[in-house]
Amino acid sequence: MAGQITGRVAVLAALLSGDAIQMVLVDREKETSEIREVCQRLGIPLEEGSTNDLWRMSTAGFVDALALTGRIPNGELNEVLERGGTIWFFDGVTYSTNLGFAIRCAEVSGADAVILNVAKTHEERRTIRRSSMRADRFIPVVYSTTEEILNGAKANNVRIVAVEDVGTHEPWDEDLTGDVMLVVGAEKEGISQQVLTAADACVLLPMDGFVPSYNLQVAVSVVAVEALRQRNLKNKK
Repeated sequence: MAGQITGRVAVLAALLSGDAIQMVLVDREKETSEIREVCQRLGIPLEEGSTNDLWRMSTAGFVDALALTGRIPNGELNEVLERGGTIWFFDGVTYSTNLGFAIRCAEVSGADAVILNVAKTHEERRTIRRSSMRADRFIPVVYSTTEEILNGAKANNVRIVAVEDVGTHEPWDEDLTGDVMLVVGAEKEGISQQVLTAADACVLLPMDGFVPSYNLQVAVSVVAVEALRQRNLKNKK
């Protein structure tokens, strides 16, 4: 699960003590030369952001530096599946803004990777990045084919849990911890039959209105928070 070290002093101390830092984000307008030098020497990726950018990312208000721990922010399909954890698969979701919101939700809730099976142009990927509040800097976002994704999940013993209205039980009645791939589909088409057939479990969200479905962001949010709740509960035991 991803974690954050906040503030120039704390980040620098963590770097010098050899903590497992995966990436550092610094305010481009502040004096952070010492952090930059250490990151360069250790080969730790460093990103620049505005004061506003760091304020939005920080758990402690305005700061000059942040460090990412607990999650490797990049990787190819086989790498993220081998690492395991909580992985999101957005099956057939094409609307770029929806994808951006969903990626942000996955990152905020501590997921380890996001996988997509739709082709995107350079401009569409820019839209996804903007909509995600550039959260794709901090979590792997992998593009692949449905076949490769399903075969990779099986080869790495990653359980597949689909979220669809044909589900047999609710998310809180399913184990969402361990190495798990959480799948949601496009709002109109839903999850493909190919993926549903490969799924180890299928959950549904309770509904009690006239309109028969939630939008994509709601489905992702509900399951993401439930998965986080379960992981936190398991870690406390």
